[in-house]
Amino acid sequence: MIVTYNWLKEFVDFDLSPEDLAHRLTMVGLEVDSMEKIGEGFDSVVVARLVAVEPHPEADRLTVCKVDNGAETVQVVCGATNHRAGDLVALAQVGSVLPGDFKIKKSKIRGRESMGMLCSEKELGLAEESAGIMILPPQLTVGVPVFEALGLKDVRFELGLTPNRADCLSVVGVAREVGAMVGRPVRLPPHAVTEEGEAAEALTSVTIEEPELCPRYAARLIRGVRIGPSPDWLVRRLESVGMRSISNVVDVTNLVLMELGHPLHAFDFSLLREGRIVVRRASEGEVFTTLDSQQRPLKSGDLIIADGEGAVALAGIMGGENSEIGAETVDILLESAYFHPPAIRRTSKRLGIHTESSHRFERGADVNMVPVALDRAASLIVELAGGRVAKGRIDAYPRPLPDRRLTLSASRNEEILGLSVEQTEIIRLLRSIGLEAVPAETRPDIVQVTVPSWRQDLEREIDLIEEIARLNGYDCIPVTMPVSRTICHRSPDHQRFSSRVRDFMASSGFSEVINYSFVSSGAWDRIGLSPQDSRRRTVRVLNPLTEEQSVMRTTLVASLLENVARNLAYRSRDLRLFELRPVFSPEDGEELPREKQRLTAVMCGRREPEGWTQAKEAVDFFDIKGVLESLFENLRITRVKWETSQIEPFLHPGKSSRLLRGDVVLGSVGEVHPKVLERFDIDQPLYLLDLDLEAAFASGADASTFRALSRFPDVYRDSAFLLDDEVPAEQVFAAIEKARGKEVEDVVLFDFYKGAGIPEGKKSLAVRVRYRSSERTLTDEEINRLHGRIVQALIREAGAQIR
Repeated sequence: MIVTYNWLKEFVDFDLSPEDLAHRLTMVGLEVDSMEKIGEGFDSVVVARLVAVEPHPEADRLTVCKVDNGAETVQVVCGATNHRAGDLVALAQVGSVLPGDFKIKKSKIRGRESMGMLCSEKELGLAEESAGIMILPPQLTVGVPVFEALGLKDVRFELGLTPNRADCLSVVGVAREVGAMVGRPVRLPPHAVTEEGEAAEALTSVTIEEPELCPRYAARLIRGVRIGPSPDWLVRRLESVGMRSISNVVDVTNLVLMELGHPLHAFDFSLLREGRIVVRRASEGEVFTTLDSQQRPLKSGDLIIADGEGAVALAGIMGGENSEIGAETVDILLESAYFHPPAIRRTSKRLGIHTESSHRFERGADVNMVPVALDRAASLIVELAGGRVAKGRIDAYPRPLPDRRLTLSASRNEEILGLSVEQTEIIRLLRSIGLEAVPAETRPDIVQVTVPSWRQDLEREIDLIEEIARLNGYDCIPVTMPVSRTICHRSPDHQRFSSRVRDFMASSGFSEVINYSFVSSGAWDRIGLSPQDSRRRTVRVLNPLTEEQSVMRTTLVASLLENVARNLAYRSRDLRLFELRPVFSPEDGEELPREKQRLTAVMCGRREPEGWTQAKEAVDFFDIKGVLESLFENLRITRVKWETSQIEPFLHPGKSSRLLRGDVVLGSVGEVHPKVLERFDIDQPLYLLDLDLEAAFASGADASTFRALSRFPDVYRDSAFLLDDEVPAEQVFAAIEKARGKEVEDVVLFDFYKGAGIPEGKKSLAVRVRYRSSERTLTDEEINRLHGRIVQALIREAGAQIR
């Protein structure tokens, strides 16, 4: 919002300097983003009289002017053609600096000396475009600075208003705040209207079909106007707040908009079919062409202003081409209305139209300003464009909006602000901004407040307390240190468990990815889930952004494979990625789905970073298996079984495993199925682990134990066994575990062999067992007995043969 110092002084008397005013406005919540002094530094641009104007002898388009600046007569070469001898002009003397840091110097133009420049409005920053130099009114005094002579010296304030302060989107609104600061009343501009001729109601009518969306609509009919340019004072006033002049009638509506904060619209009455106004909803699919020549498709929720046949304006947003004021307009119907803010906001946002009008109606205009703004504009139009105002004002207000009444407790005010403000002072402060405030008869500390129609942001007691704080001065609120105590909250165990997993994965060289919790319903086909798989039961998103985000995830696998494919497309081929996020499974009879934390990680590419000293081997199943084993060790999760039955459909059946702890399924690990890789355009082997962290957490960690180091020596025994191919290594270790005594310290599988010397269908496994006692040195006889028991267990449990 832009206001000027001089314009404010027309509505309230004050003696504050521009700097003090800017500070005071900021301190009451109307932050001054910038302050610009108009005309400052231009005192060397003076009113001058053209004594003589002669053609330049060396240039057809230049003139040589003799100019009286009040002190002397100087010669200036000019390129404009709209001046003649006797005119008063704006002379920028040598040494002047014009907008854009343009310095005026003594110069020669085509051989003729030029001692300055004759300026246009554009060159002085008074207009965006100019047809020639500025011709000044003849009554001005020669030698006086132009900005001073024209009364243009002013200060422009740009305010950064918060969305709730719609009441300050006008000069009068800001003047109310200034009046409250200095304790002076605010004057509204004159708005008396002289009426003549036939009654307006006999010539036109207003019908409101949607009183909920348009509670009030007023109109005046003005006949016999003459459309033309606006007078200089009006053009300057609009330009001072960043608006350009269009025509006298349109400029008046814009002036009242900025002055009173209430948008108006003028229709060419001769273009209104049946000569009447209907406020209604648009028909679904109706197309309307607005003033900017854009065709707007409308919906049934959009509010429009229509005549007897169709739309002529988007209510509160923009008028239409079919009723636009033009040079030939003679009769106008002037509209002043109040519209329901959400209705205007909804249409404005949907169509992508933001205007000065919609900006105000979206935030809430003043319903009681409707007749005031209408009469103010009508009186100015008659003054500037002639014409006659038909008798009577059409004012359709079928359901008057009730006044809002609030109560404020002085004790509550003190409790919130930490500041004691007497009830009489509270009443004075509230009255200073136009609120009706009186002490309650029943309770001595209660103030009853009637909120004026222009303060739609005041809805609760706390809003009134905020007004007291800013009007009394934020700097008056005492500074106190809050009373507090430090409480150390220990994170829940499951959160610390997840953080531990995340930290481990990051320290193992994996990068965390975070994907949307929404995926395409086709993701399950891409990872090969069967039609009966419970993970196909998903929670659907009611208003998805795209079809690719239409359901909530029941597994992280598809999202992570998308990440891999995207990275490979960017030639990033050595990947270690993980995601630790919840998945969502619908529960029968429950409104909300069940959320379960899962960890999914992938590996592909080189085992070591590329370099001349590094090996070139690619990662394989045992790399990701090693990561998983290290993670279990870090979490103290032991006794995990690796099963090759019931493998996930997205994993290779011969290169993957299911993980169990007892009867609890912890997850799975393995190489991704080639068909799944093909569906995701992944062209290299990929290894994946997928863990149910809630199951892992619930299964519990083993307690940490300590065993003292033995002072006695250890002894190794190596044995090689022939076993059937179908016997897994896990079965070997299970048999050893059953037979081991307390002297067995460690068991390692150190060799695996198939080939020459080994029968078909057989394999050779070599096991090293380390023995040590914490009490004495073991004898060979004891070791042989212990090792023989393990060998016999392997023969019995796994069908092993000693090689």
